[in-house]
Amino acid sequence: MKTIYDYTVKMSDGKEKTLRDYAGNTLLIVNTASKCGFTPQFEGLQALYEKYKDRGFVILGFPCDQFKQQEFDNIEETIQFCQRNYGVSFPMFAKIDVNGENEHPLYTYLKEQKNGLFSKAIKWNFTKFLVDQKGLVVERYSPTTKPDQIEEDIVRYID
Repeated sequence: MKTIYDYTVKMSDGKEKTLRDYAGNTLLIVNTASKCGFTPQFEGLQALYEKYKDRGFVILGFPCDQFKQQEFDNIEETIQFCQRNYGVSFPMFAKIDVNGENEHPLYTYLKEQKNGLFSKAIKWNFTKFLVDQKGLVVERYSPTTKPDQIEEDIVRYID
């Protein structure tokens, strides 16, 4: 049976990283964008990360430019923007596609595990997937779901 630990992603510096490095942690995987109406969710995401990181909770941010090109072209601009404006300290990776011909295999897997409303496709920035400590996708949240609304679920999977 596949888990997210079977996937490799690119870090913002271009180096490959296996998600197996996060084994045993509860993860929240989010496709992000720096110039989106939902961008202020970075604040809530960072607050959750700060509150629970010492209990084995990690947020993985994947910048995506597929929805009205709401991400910077240069990944360094993205990282700097997130750190400067929202204090983001959780891992942010290289820009990826979450739908379509060039979608990252991780997102193909995530969508196969948890459908969205009416389809598997990611509809917009800040779609969130909660992954348990065994690497299994346990919840999917819409972009309109604010980070504080999923805190109870995060705590349930941490403990």
